[in-house]
Amino acid sequence: MAYDIETDSILFAKGEAFDVSAIGAQHRPWWNRTLCEVNESWVRLGVMEGDFHWHKHDDTDEFFLVMEGHLDIELEDRTVSLKPGQAFTVPRGVMHFPHARQRSVVLMMENAGVSPTGS
Repeated sequence: MAYDIETDSILFAKGEAFDVSAIGAQHRPWWNRTLCEVNESWVRLGVMEGDFHWHKHDDTDEFFLVMEGHLDIELEDRTVSLKPGQAFTVPRGVMHFPHARQRSVVLMMENAGVSPTGS
């Protein structure tokens, strides 16, 4: 599977309004972009369908908010299931495996500069 992940640019400047739902509706899985920067964190939008891969982020937590679809986040000791409006933070250093059970649009927040594919 090929991921369409870009980390070199931020789509929207501070003070600029944008429609997260409309952006998500325009893209196919596995699209992932940085929408904006908040302090020293990136707010990213991912359109997912299927399995990502096991990975971790050694130096940053990763926040997931499901806007559309269904996301299971498999951890080494349990699986967290998220529906629209539900969120979960994976602590830094924790291995996790996101599974989008259908086309899903997910808002994520993590430290600026982190590789979305893990350490």
